[in-house]
Amino acid sequence: MSVVVLAGGLSAERDVSLRSGRRLAEALRAEGVEVLVMDLDASLLPALRAENPDVVIPLIHGSAGEDGSLADVLEALELPYVGSPSLACRLAFDKAIAKGIVSDHGLQVAPSYSLPHEMFRDLGATGVMAAILDRLGLPLMVKPTRGGSALGCTLVREASDLPPALVAAFAYGDSAMVEAYVQGVEVAVSVVDLGSGPQALPAVEIQPRSGVYDYAARYTAGETEFFVPARITAEQEQACAAAAVTAHDALGLRHWSRADFIVTDNEVVFLEANVAPGMTETSLFPQAASAAGMTLGKVAASLVALSRS
Repeated sequence: MSVVVLAGGLSAERDVSLRSGRRLAEALRAEGVEVLVMDLDASLLPALRAENPDVVIPLIHGSAGEDGSLADVLEALELPYVGSPSLACRLAFDKAIAKGIVSDHGLQVAPSYSLPHEMFRDLGATGVMAAILDRLGLPLMVKPTRGGSALGCTLVREASDLPPALVAAFAYGDSAMVEAYVQGVEVAVSVVDLGSGPQALPAVEIQPRSGVYDYAARYTAGETEFFVPARITAEQEQACAAAAVTAHDALGLRHWSRADFIVTDNEVVFLEANVAPGMTETSLFPQAASAAGMTLGKVAASLVALSRS
């Protein structure tokens, strides 16, 4: 059986994608799977046609890999792949759309507004920011509406910090989400479906030393402490697991996903869903799989076999 892992691309998350791809490829090779790692560039389509792999595993982070367009290309090439179909990717990649869908399915979400850059320009940034602050108050979390790895995300505690936070978000996309900040325990819940339905893996608690789980905290060893299982009650753990599976199903996700939540004393608040979980040394999906007694290689090999059926 031959597998191609797609990693790299040209987004700001290229380095993370390359690290994820290399690690997953090593894990699959340990299971006896023949693996090639290919980059997302002009040589990819000829290489895929020449190799004609049994299954493709896209681990391209950012818009090219997670907004559904890569899935469309793989479907046009009639290549089986691990991961969510194109429509589900599009729904999950847009945080505002994803929050709306999971909210309709009963999950709690933080109040937020998602606005394009043009709205601030056309209506006047000062007035729009004042309206948002009046409605949501402080603190706020500002992030690109579409994107990952916490690039362009800023915790805003003072009104004067909102303009530069928006500038940072718009550096990674044309739309920004301004969200009421929810104080609590941040957890990530991975979901895997090995053929018998989606199953939530143990929640991973995230405690960044800086207090904000930003890009540096995610991918710099030692900058974040992880606790698996999370230091939450059994009832909260069950609620997180149920919410992650609900999000997975509501968005139409497939094979694997990860949902991020804030756990408060009274509720579990959905933040976002990820269709291409990171596989680096500090990523959350591999930690959760290990806590569930699974190896990354065996999970990936099982999904490869499932994708061919």
